[in-house]
Amino acid sequence: MSELHHECGVAAIYHLSGRGRSPICTDDGPRHISRLLPRMLLDIQNRGQLAAGMTTFDPDRPSLLKNRRDVGTVSEVFRLNHRAKAEALMKSLAGRAAIGHVRYATCGQDDRSYAQPFERRHIHKRKWFSFCFNGQLSNYGILKERLLADGDHHLTLDTDTEIILHEFARLLSTSQKRIDWIDVLRKTAAGFDGAYSLAVLTAEGEMIVARDPLGIKPMCYVHEGALFAAASESVALLNLGFENEQIKSLEPGTAAIVDPTDGVRIERFAPEQTPAHCFFEWIYFANVASTLDDRSVYLSRTKLGEELAQAERDSGILDLNPEDTIVVPVPDTSKAAADSMAFQLSIPSREGLIRNRYAGRTFIEGGRARKAKAATKYTPLREVLQGKRVILVEDSIVRSTTMNVLLDRIRDVGGAREIHVRVACPPIIAPCFYGIDMSTIDQLIGPKYFSHNGRLTDDAQQRLADDLGADSLRYLPVEAIARAIGKPADQLCQACVTGKYPTSCGQHLYQIALDNRGTKVDSKRTYEQLAAAISEG
Repeated sequence: MSELHHECGVAAIYHLSGRGRSPICTDDGPRHISRLLPRMLLDIQNRGQLAAGMTTFDPDRPSLLKNRRDVGTVSEVFRLNHRAKAEALMKSLAGRAAIGHVRYATCGQDDRSYAQPFERRHIHKRKWFSFCFNGQLSNYGILKERLLADGDHHLTLDTDTEIILHEFARLLSTSQKRIDWIDVLRKTAAGFDGAYSLAVLTAEGEMIVARDPLGIKPMCYVHEGALFAAASESVALLNLGFENEQIKSLEPGTAAIVDPTDGVRIERFAPEQTPAHCFFEWIYFANVASTLDDRSVYLSRTKLGEELAQAERDSGILDLNPEDTIVVPVPDTSKAAADSMAFQLSIPSREGLIRNRYAGRTFIEGGRARKAKAATKYTPLREVLQGKRVILVEDSIVRSTTMNVLLDRIRDVGGAREIHVRVACPPIIAPCFYGIDMSTIDQLIGPKYFSHNGRLTDDAQQRLADDLGADSLRYLPVEAIARAIGKPADQLCQACVTGKYPTSCGQHLYQIALDNRGTKVDSKRTYEQLAAAISEG
């Protein structure tokens, strides 16, 4: 599913002096705990490769907050492949607290201005803060028009991150007394419709880590002794040396407030409600080593493989002869499901496709360029594939560009006799307005074959198989997702496979997308269509 991309990842770390021993520290002591932040960002690099950045806090330097952000991977931005330059950067950024970010854009441009964290400087320390964000406000267009309506305000960038920054700054500036950050979150979240996890670092040394009221975006944290750390995925905390039992998921609608004087407290800023966790975190986005909301990503994917195996037995489409039939995963995130499926069916699982990790990103290029890049990303192994009936396991099919190329190469270069595609996910038939890069219907392959009522007919699946060049194709039904993850369906956001959104603005955007399907307007992201409609009155 290399055509589908998440927006961002967030990480934070804090050493609270005078709060006991820290289970983890750097050789240079607490003041250099910020050195661990790039390592944490590397562990969530899967969530964004376009830009990276971090902000550090040190009460003993004139620049209380220090910010570095740029376009590039974590290694590129922090010069991790050049020891002397990396060391110089880490010394200049040294701090006892840090927040960081990796980015892939679902809105905004691909330049340094959009790299996070965003910093808001102010002469009052309470109002000087840096901020980073993972997610998408589905009512971004409404918030933007409301902010600009009086003519006194101006937005520099086309991103909801700047909207949130200004909302925070406005509340801090208009309050006559020292406002608590829980109150800031409470008042701003009341006007937000969408998904987010965020981290804030202030010039007073406060750190705020928060998760949206529905828990659509993940956020994990650990607090042991003098150390507090948080990240979009548990793997970033696990690789710091913590045990799974120490790592917790931040509850939806709550925030961790880290204060140099008062320590750490977890407090609710939004009313408790039924969560709507993004199911794609377990299916694709999250690192396979992560555990999110008490559910292992790896085990969820193996369960998906079991679902695929059961569906294969029930269908009776294929002669599952282990002598000439193999299961092949599309690297890398399909491997757990493919291995599990093969084990259940007692046929071999083979790495018939080798991924070239240095081929570059295909999602920023269009048309022929994207297809050409896709062809270089995977090398079929003829020694494995030749003459075989191949069951090709994929996470999902979004735009079909990569799948088209893969099928051609597996047949032409690999010499496969038959190719049967099995998808460990239902068809994606609706856009995402919560931070995944698919905002219009026309960019999706699913709606051309499957309606929003969720019915998976054999005829529709075979027509898609024929058009892609596969011998057969089968998806998992929607109900298989909740079974595999081990959470009730009503606690998962499955809007992209059902068309039923957990927020009112998300549902409204979907109707706009349906109305504009097949028109020139649909070439724009649906957020932009909503903003244009509001501007026109």
